[in-house]
Amino acid sequence: MVPDGSLDAARLTGALVRWFSELTHQGMFATDRDLRVILWNRWMEVHSERAASEVLGRPLIELYPDLSVRGLDQYYRDALSGRISVMSHGLHRHVLRLPPTNRDLGFHEMPQSGRIGPLSEGESVIGTVTTLEDISDRLASEAQLRKQIEVQQMARVTAENALRAKDEFLSTVSHEIRNPLNAVLGWTRILISRKDVDAEMLARALRVIDRNATAQVRMIDDLLDVARIASGKLRLEMQPVDLLAVTLAAVDVIGPPAKAKRIELRTSLDPKTARVLGDQQRLQQIVWNLLSNAMKFTEPGGVVHVSVSPVGKLTRLVVSDTGRGISPDFLPFVFERFRQSDASSARRHGGLGLGLALVRELVELHGGTVHAESPGDRQGATFTIDLPTAMSPEVRHNHVGNASMASIAAPSLAGLRVLVVEDEADSREVLAETLATCGADVMTATSCEEALALMRESAADQLPHVILSDLGMPKNDGFDLIRRVRALPPEHGGRIPAIAVTGYANPDDRQRALAAGFHGHLPKPMDPLAVATAVARAARQPDPQ
Repeated sequence: MVPDGSLDAARLTGALVRWFSELTHQGMFATDRDLRVILWNRWMEVHSERAASEVLGRPLIELYPDLSVRGLDQYYRDALSGRISVMSHGLHRHVLRLPPTNRDLGFHEMPQSGRIGPLSEGESVIGTVTTLEDISDRLASEAQLRKQIEVQQMARVTAENALRAKDEFLSTVSHEIRNPLNAVLGWTRILISRKDVDAEMLARALRVIDRNATAQVRMIDDLLDVARIASGKLRLEMQPVDLLAVTLAAVDVIGPPAKAKRIELRTSLDPKTARVLGDQQRLQQIVWNLLSNAMKFTEPGGVVHVSVSPVGKLTRLVVSDTGRGISPDFLPFVFERFRQSDASSARRHGGLGLGLALVRELVELHGGTVHAESPGDRQGATFTIDLPTAMSPEVRHNHVGNASMASIAAPSLAGLRVLVVEDEADSREVLAETLATCGADVMTATSCEEALALMRESAADQLPHVILSDLGMPKNDGFDLIRRVRALPPEHGGRIPAIAVTGYANPDDRQRALAAGFHGHLPKPMDPLAVATAVARAARQPDPQ
């Protein structure tokens, strides 16, 4: 307010009143000492849907009787006493809400920030002034900020858990790989250093080395398979597969360690079971992982039971045991990667925690389902897999019994000349010895250039029948070799069958090798039987065009 008698001040006051009245970004209204409305600006008209002409001169409490009902009229009594009240949106949200019949018009739903204070002239309080502000955007921003903070906190917790899981996993990997490596290196050094090694000790050492090296290979394969599945690069070669034969092969392999551990291995295989549609190698991996898991957690004197039977249009594989069982708390996580019920350094059972995770991943890639059941600790566990059956009539079959690789004799390679191209001396020696044991006449080369020189120096009737070549070699690799061999005239060996031998074991690596001109692809480490079989098969195959 301004002193009386000042024309400029009066004009300024009028201008200010008009400006406040037209204010659209903030609500403002004023009352006299009797709380009669004397100013109602444009913002108030828009958001209360009451024109200034409707409210000016009327008591505020008459316009909004609920102010008294809710005790909010105290703010105005405080203002008339010279005190200022600042209201949070939670307290004054409905300070000027509409009558019940019009509550859907929106004003009362608007979160507001308000201030009620005295309207003074000199030392006298002549009324009240109320300012209101729509803080919807501010609250929305605050809510969004809170949500972002919560998301960031969750992300941090997830990252911390992932980091901890990674550290635990790396520790487990180190432990699990070093254990078999310790046995391999230990026995190897004993055999090298001792001169009094008898036949019994030699046989025992070789069994230990073979068992532990095989365990390392399985761990590496599991790690690679997890990486392939995670990146979507695992390919399945789908075809009708005899799940009974696959299961018997796995049982045949697991039989000796089961006998050594005094675990009874029972089978129930229904001969009416139809073939399933799947990748034979991966199905064998599924059965092996389940049987290995059952063996690991079953005490001596226990029983592991495996059954295969038709269930409607599905084929069901069930592996059960009388072993340690699964606690109810851990059961929901039994198929998760890197999860183990006991991950401490004092745990009784080894492993990376990948076997059952791979089972689930591979089963689902085959369009099947897997679930686990267990009554609880020390009450055994049951794993049930349902796989789609290959439905076409030509894939129906009669069971022919055990087809395990262990029962198949290595083929004779007598009369075959094989060129082995390998830059690493130990690998080259193992391959040469394997082939020579099967009767082959073996030539060796340490590089692409040396192999080509041997072929150039050989008469037409002395050229190799099969080439066995490593892919990863310095300077010129196996792909360079096969390209240069295929560029030779037939009379100089341009059509000799070739097999790629490599540590690159991905399906993409195999396809690349075949596309380059190789007849076969053998991933390292290689089983001697697989090497001999691949060489014999390649020697019988037609020349590449």
